[in-house]
Amino acid sequence: MALIGRLKSLYRAANAATRARKEETTAARLEMDQSHLTLQNLLYEKRHLEREIEKCRQFASIYQDVPLYTLEEFNRLAPPEARTDNEHQLMLNRLSFELAERQRLDLKKKELMQQKEELLKESKAKVATMDNVKSQIDLLMKTATEIQKKVDEIVQPTSAQANDAPG
Repeated sequence: MALIGRLKSLYRAANAATRARKEETTAARLEMDQSHLTLQNLLYEKRHLEREIEKCRQFASIYQDVPLYTLEEFNRLAPPEARTDNEHQLMLNRLSFELAERQRLDLKKKELMQQKEELLKESKAKVATMDNVKSQIDLLMKTATEIQKKVDEIVQPTSAQANDAPG
């Protein structure tokens, strides 16, 4: 009986050890499954982010179509604080500089257009004055011609009478 009792005790111990190992194995399997699931999620997230990065790189934005000053012109014309080694910040600075330059040039263009309009008004006024003076000169010439004819008519009979008179 002692051997059977000992056998039962060993059997219980083996059973307990087996259950403990199964529980440890189940826990390890769950941990491994959780780690695998986390790895799959990270890989999915990585692929997703890589696709998003690629989309961003292929994105055709309007700034690519905007003619910018060349880098040499930018470095020559821009203030020193706009120059940087950071490529992204440099592009932002170039775009900001381009915007400021275009606004400045647009303002200058508006000023020149206004000046042009004023000069055109002055020119039209001078042309109108010139036409008025020309018409007055023409009228004066016409009047002078008529007076000249009348004087000639008066002078000719008098000179004809003077030529007819015996001298």
